[in-house]
Parts: sequence; structure tokens; C-alpha cells
Amino acid sequence: MGIVTTSASVSLDGYISGPQGSGFEHLFAWYDGGDHEFPSANPGVSFRLSAADHAYLTAAMERLGALVVGRRLFDLTDGWGGTHPLDKPVVVLTHAVPQEWVDAHPGAPFRFVTGGIEDAVAAGHDAAGGLDVAVNAGEIASQALAAGLLEEVVLDVVPVLLGGGVPFFGAIGAAPRLLDGPDVTPGERVTHLRFRVRPLDPA
Repeated sequence: MGIVTTSASVSLDGYISGPQGSGFEHLFAWYDGGDHEFPSANPGVSFRLSAADHAYLTAAMERLGALVVGRRLFDLTDGWGGTHPLDKPVVVLTHAVPQEWVDAHPGAPFRFVTGGIEDAVAAGHDAAGGLDVAVNAGEIASQALAAGLLEEVVLDVVPVLLGGGVPFFGAIGAAPRLLDGPDVTPGERVTHLRFRVRPLDPA
């Protein structure tokens, strides 16, 4: 079975989104920072990466089997029209199933879970086929960390200061939490840092 991981483009001051949803042109500039095309399942989304970033993202996608996201991101993207750009099955943690959306997208590889983060991650493992499950940074990753489910944290650190917004982690339960690493991969206007989360002390 794969691990539970989280990753996101993040500013130097720790935000995955700036105030009022700003800053994405900086956080995701590295996705258009080179001339190596990266495939997307969504015809409206294209990536052109540097050689280093292309190799990094290719390796990450080979390990990835499923995504776990929150309802807020799902609503913001309208469920990516039924196909996530990474062409992976998606589990949505939500208080209520959006039945109209489900009816409008028959066969879309989306599963809606209302039972909590443990059930959402379990559904992710079911969908991942033995590969990794990626939980969305922010509230979902924070819940997974607090529950002792998160095993890896990947920061795609972009050289920008946003001054506020949505942090990579919110409330994480017991703190401090220790991590090992990082493994460092320099990219174009981004540095990829991969940490391993130490298990919670059973005491």
C-alpha cells in the first residue's frame, strides 16, 4: 500500500494562497517555467516545465494513485468538469453529497465521503491501487496530520512573500510534530522539499 502524502506550491512565508485568493500567478509560475510539456487530462490546462521540474513531477505522478480534497476546492473548480488535470481518481470530503453534480457527471472518477478524514483516506487507498494517496494541503492535510495518517509532506517552495492568506497547515492537534529530511530538488523559480513525518508517540 502506498503512503499518505501532501504537497503544494507554497510561499516563503508559508501560504498556499494569498489574501482573498491572490498570489496564484506566483505560486504556480514554475508550471510554465520551461519548454518540457507535461501532459494534462484537462484540455484547458497545460504545463510547460523546466527539465528538473519535469523529472520531479513525472516521478511524483508515477507514485500517485488518488487524491483526497475538500469540498471548498471541489466547489471552486466545479470538480474540474469531472476530470482532474492529473487524471487520477478523486475523493471529496464533504458534509453533503452534491447530487446534482453527480447526476450531471455520470462515470466521473469521484467519490464523496461524509464520514471524516479517516474514511476519506481509506477511500483514497481503495481508489489508489496500491499507490500513494495525496491529501490536499490546508485543512485536509491538517486533519490527516492530527489523525496520525500523514506520512510525507512535500513543499514546492516559491520565492515570494504573500503576507497572509491560507497557510499550508492549520490546526494540527498535538504539537510540535517532528519530520525527517528534507530531500531537496532545485527547480526553476521553485525548490522542492520532501519531508517524512515521524509517527505520533503512542504515549
